[in-house]
Amino acid sequence: MNTKNKVALVTGASSGIGEATAQRLSQAGYKVYGTSRRGGQKGQQLFEMLPLDVTNDESVEAAVQKLIQLEGRIDILVNNAGFGVAPAGAEESSIEQARLIFDTNFFGIVRMTRAVLPHMRRQGSGRIINIGSVLGFLPMPYGALYAATKHAIEGYSESLDHELRTRGIRVSVIEPAYTKTPFDANFLEPDAMIDEYRQARAAVSQRVKEVMATAEQPGVVADVVLQAAAATQPKLRYTAGGLANRLRLLRRFAPAGLVDAGIRKDLRLDAMQTGAAS
Repeated sequence: MNTKNKVALVTGASSGIGEATAQRLSQAGYKVYGTSRRGGQKGQQLFEMLPLDVTNDESVEAAVQKLIQLEGRIDILVNNAGFGVAPAGAEESSIEQARLIFDTNFFGIVRMTRAVLPHMRRQGSGRIINIGSVLGFLPMPYGALYAATKHAIEGYSESLDHELRTRGIRVSVIEPAYTKTPFDANFLEPDAMIDEYRQARAAVSQRVKEVMATAEQPGVVADVVLQAAAATQPKLRYTAGGLANRLRLLRRFAPAGLVDAGIRKDLRLDAMQTGAAS
């Protein structure tokens, strides 16, 4: 794809994967607009920032209309905005908290997609790139709600790509593993903690911290987003980084029992149960 005069919109671009993606697309020649709830900030970024809350219909519509007024088109939408709940048992989050994470991580993508599609259809072209996760195909214990939102993104994206490709619009999902960003520092704490999960919750949280210490940089994900944006024949799914690639192969080729046992061993779940029973 020739990047000249191509306009990209990246949600959640104030830090982490979103910021790295907006920078990478800018360097590649796209005219990039990032978004955050706080809007424009002074800094060294190569792109402009727009205020946007993906959980608010009016905010989404206003941001997209502003971009169309400024540029007259939108060629790339990168849906990156999202958050996670700190490692916890699935029943340790209330229904309200479950709705909250889905409203941002999944329905935020639905809102953004619905807002840009009329413009892409009118152009007869466009790319929608959704930031998913390896947890969208390989869920981890004590991360059920976040994994559920990423599974929803996988299904939504695949269906949408079938619907839109004959109109010149393609949809891709990027599937990173652990990435060194402020993401884990902004985890939402579970709001219905149960004491029976305390030991496991602490152990999984510690394991996540250990893995995050050696996680890949967000630029690795940004490079894959650019690959999906520029590909003449984009793929539906792209893993991002060495660990993500290994996990995709493991999920595809390894026996289910072996994968299950490997997850439990890595998180020491069976050892915790044995200790609790003894």
